[in-house]
Amino acid sequence: MSTLALDAEALYVELLKGVRAMFRPGVRLIGVTSGGAWLAERLQHDLNLPEPPGVISSSMHRDDYSRRGMTAGAQTRIDFDVNDAHIVLLDDVLYTGRTIRAVINELFDFGRPASVMLAVLVDRGGRELPIQADFCAARVVLPASQSLALARSEAGVFSFNVKAS
Repeated sequence: MSTLALDAEALYVELLKGVRAMFRPGVRLIGVTSGGAWLAERLQHDLNLPEPPGVISSSMHRDDYSRRGMTAGAQTRIDFDVNDAHIVLLDDVLYTGRTIRAVINELFDFGRPASVMLAVLVDRGGRELPIQADFCAARVVLPASQSLALARSEAGVFSFNVKAS
């Protein structure tokens, strides 16, 4: 079995370029807990944005809520008016599309944005829903028996964890 080697810091640099290209006045960042929230926080700093990004959880709108219940991640916090805002939704890994479907449902509980764009660090394929990123820094193929998650050190350095599911 081969080991997947992804340089999360190099991919972050590509994500920064991609999000910068998507940016226009009035765009707001919202990160999906927890990896996407870390990305949004760092992007806010690197793009010199004055307001903190929002954080959004998929917990309440998951189609597997009865099995998973509430996750340990942060809860939704959006401190700006979502109505008519242009949103860049950030996540670490796009896989089946179910998390993104859930966070879009959560987002619309806060209002009706003018647009929602999706930027991800890694798209690993395997979609079960018709959801596609507007920007992804890398595409990889992993067996369904493995999971890929972003990790962040105390110093704020990104890396990936590949685990057996």
